[in-house]
Amino acid sequence: MTEVCTGNQTTRVMMCAPAHYSLEYEINPWMRLENRPDTELAAEQWSKLYEVLTTEAGAEVSLIGQVEGCPDMVFTANAGLVRGEIALLASFRHPQRALEEPHFAEWFSQNGYTVYMPPTGCRFEGEGDALFAGANLLAGYLKRSDICSHRWMAEMFSTTVLSLELVDDRWYHLDTCLLPLGDNRVAFYPGAFDAYAQTVIRHHYETIEVELDEALRFACNAVVIGETVVLPNGCPHLEANLRKLGYKPVSVEMSEFLKSGGASKCLTLLLN
Repeated sequence: MTEVCTGNQTTRVMMCAPAHYSLEYEINPWMRLENRPDTELAAEQWSKLYEVLTTEAGAEVSLIGQVEGCPDMVFTANAGLVRGEIALLASFRHPQRALEEPHFAEWFSQNGYTVYMPPTGCRFEGEGDALFAGANLLAGYLKRSDICSHRWMAEMFSTTVLSLELVDDRWYHLDTCLLPLGDNRVAFYPGAFDAYAQTVIRHHYETIEVELDEALRFACNAVVIGETVVLPNGCPHLEANLRKLGYKPVSVEMSEFLKSGGASKCLTLLLN
């Protein structure tokens, strides 16, 4: 998600408190049933993230209740992609997460959004694989979202979509390995992309390259609100680079969500 406060506009995001968060299946390389999250600690970490976003970053948070039987519903970034009053909803690749779809659809409909689903048979996992950066929409494909969703998003939002192929299962969503920082700059981990995608990113943006050890901490899975960048802890090199460029990095402990393959950005969905 790219969240940039412009003027006096308040950034609005959706979050889902981890009332039923757990690890009940394995659908990415980070998930191991023998390494389940501590749910009490996860709740504390989520609350800290909420506090940082609302007090230090000045975001307005809208909540959706977590439904029992949907343990990954806390990762609201995957619910869809929002622009204005239009919400393009996810069609999840894995049946375990497809159970979330009607609940997110109901929330958006009840909150005044016009809701659209992807074309039949076209998988799309929301802001997990679609990030606005300046005039372009950066879109990942191959691991979770299908490239057919890129044409659909381009038509729905009348925007240019830059398609980026993901090649490493550890970075299965675009938001795990690329972080837009305003209109003309991104941080990214090159090893998550094929050579052509790396060229596209470098051609269109000023780049900060994230080191492997910090990419494995999901350094790019951060929430950007104005100059504040809320990222997982344990990423000192990216934090230093951000400070040099005038950003204010704020680190939060995300250990219990990393066990499911998510961090701060995965837990938020941009609503404006």
